[in-house]
Amino acid sequence: MAKALFGHVGGPDPRMVSEMRRLQQRVRDLEAELARLQAENDALSTGAGHEEDVLVLDREPALA
Repeated sequence: MAKALFGHVGGPDPRMVSEMRRLQQRVRDLEAELARLQAENDALSTGAGHEEDVLVLDREPALA
């Protein structure tokens, strides 16, 4: 029963470990993107009274 719960006798499946690492990296990348966008949003919000002074320098690519 323990073998069935753990997976294979030799330990965790290397493909599963690789996929887990890939997903963890993706989560870190998305968290960094979220922090960047929040900072950009905060900067734009503080300058909302001066729309003519706001320039968006880092444009997001269009989704195809």
